[in-house]
Amino acid sequence: MTPIKYRNMGMQILLMIVTFGVYSIYWFYQTGTELKAVAGDKEASPGVWTILLFIPLANIYAWYMYSELFSKVGTEKVNKWILLILALCFAPAIWFLVQMDLNRWSRQGQPTGTTALA
Repeated sequence: MTPIKYRNMGMQILLMIVTFGVYSIYWFYQTGTELKAVAGDKEASPGVWTILLFIPLANIYAWYMYSELFSKVGTEKVNKWILLILALCFAPAIWFLVQMDLNRWSRQGQPTGTTALA
């Protein structure tokens, strides 16, 4: 059983609109936790990164760490710096890339080349 949850893209857009963007904070934390589990990364800290989103300049570090984690396990193999720029300039792009990959994993199982969950 994979730790990846399938999320409907249309429903996420609706939730982002209805909650005035608060859902995006929840999404950041949840997907960060899922990526951490898939990567088997013991040092990743999605909870701290989520808190850092509210602190100017520290939020850049949070997005960098998130981008780095996704670039390790993502099937898209997008450079972490490109992901960071997307996150800072046009956040819906990184949301779309990450969520499409997560949805693919939830249907097909854990991505190849990653460590198994304990």
